[in-house]
Amino acid sequence: MELYHSIQLPGLTIPGNIILAPMAGYTDAPFRQICLENGAVFTYSEMVSAEACYRENKKTLGLLVRAENEDYLGVQIFTSNAKSAALAVKAILPSRPSLVDLNCGCSIKKILKSGCGAQLLSDPRKIRDIILAIRDVTDLPVTMKIRSGIDRESINYIEVADAGIEAGISLITLHPRTKSQVFTGKADWEHLEILKNHVPIPVIGSGDLFTPEDVKNMLTRTGCDGVMLARGAIGNPFIFNRTRQYLVTGREPPQVSIEAKLKGALKHIRLFIRSRSEERACIEFRKHFSAYTRYIPDGAALRRSAMQASSYAEYENLVNEYLASKRAEF
Repeated sequence: MELYHSIQLPGLTIPGNIILAPMAGYTDAPFRQICLENGAVFTYSEMVSAEACYRENKKTLGLLVRAENEDYLGVQIFTSNAKSAALAVKAILPSRPSLVDLNCGCSIKKILKSGCGAQLLSDPRKIRDIILAIRDVTDLPVTMKIRSGIDRESINYIEVADAGIEAGISLITLHPRTKSQVFTGKADWEHLEILKNHVPIPVIGSGDLFTPEDVKNMLTRTGCDGVMLARGAIGNPFIFNRTRQYLVTGREPPQVSIEAKLKGALKHIRLFIRSRSEERACIEFRKHFSAYTRYIPDGAALRRSAMQASSYAEYENLVNEYLASKRAEF
């Protein structure tokens, strides 16, 4: 099979296999739009609280508003309660999600304390019951994202996958680290290969994907059906087009120029400002700008200056001055 291809789910064809992962605080509509413009074909909202959804919390439901170029949108919920999951899905259906995903992988402490996210891995039966409750209220594909286990002594991703399949999931994403690892150490891609050989549904891989070469290596080594880009896409939405080109042609794509990176950051800021006040947008954007400017010459000085920026004009001036001073070096 070709490395770049569509993924077929019941009632849904995902048109490619390089997917933007759900990331709290990052995958809002402006970021998803930028990723789609740069080659992503399927995106996820930030993960949302099931309880906040069914209580119709405006801020939470606002996270499900589609970007203007978004044909597909996966919605990922977190909960530890089957009844809450069912009520949440009923509440989000007016947002026209393409699929519903259950988060069984988040390792943020406040999520774990409520028994959600990766804490669910300790009870595969509860995962099965939550999936069954979701499937009772929708015909949309239901999927889940998991980790390898709670810790090295309790690796149970196969048992968790079996529980999900018994309940009727259509696709499973594995980040092959444990809950206790969070993002430390190295993702164990061997778990992906074992899972792919075990289950009859598509498997998506996540973890340590920062370059097109990383994606190709994961696909060829594990046989997984696709990849989910997370940290590797922050400040680097260009990775989608570059990776697709690499998978299709086999030729290493050219690096994105520093000017293109910074112009892309400015466009991202403009989209950000559409959805919030300019000052708030520019302050919140600092974390994105830090990522866009990572690994560029004198990027640290540029980032320090951006920490004071609270208007688009300030960001634009910083970028233009930087480019003018460095253009002879590029």
